[in-house]
Amino acid sequence: MEKDIFTIRENTLLYGRGYVYSLQYHLVWCTKYRKKVLTDGLDTECREMLQKLAEEYRFQILTMEVMPDHIHLLVDCKPQFFISDMIKIMKGNLARQMFLVHPELKQKLWGGHLWNPSYCAVTVSARSREQVLAYIEGQKEKEKRRN
Repeated sequence: MEKDIFTIRENTLLYGRGYVYSLQYHLVWCTKYRKKVLTDGLDTECREMLQKLAEEYRFQILTMEVMPDHIHLLVDCKPQFFISDMIKIMKGNLARQMFLVHPELKQKLWGGHLWNPSYCAVTVSARSREQVLAYIEGQKEKEKRRN
């Protein structure tokens, strides 16, 4: 019996009006100067603030880790989101909220910004590149078998 590697479980896909999607991104960004300021409870506050942003902007955080000098997120979002806009929203809102609640952070960062301006965004998939290539390349053969 041939194994069907292209069967997609229904629970891994999300449905919008007129489209089906599964878009996950691994996002990472660092504090300015890689200063280890997200400690002593600030990491927990970051997690809570990010979760509220996810609810507000309607994307899902699948997992996250707040380290003393950087943040890792695995997010699932709609195709309408530009990843650069999402990151600006998260970094900007998070910094503004953190500075309001903890103004002492400004002194630790020499009066500057909380985040380094750069970030890393990597797409993630439950299916491997080879599986997708084989699937796409096999479409003509599949169509020939139908006819």
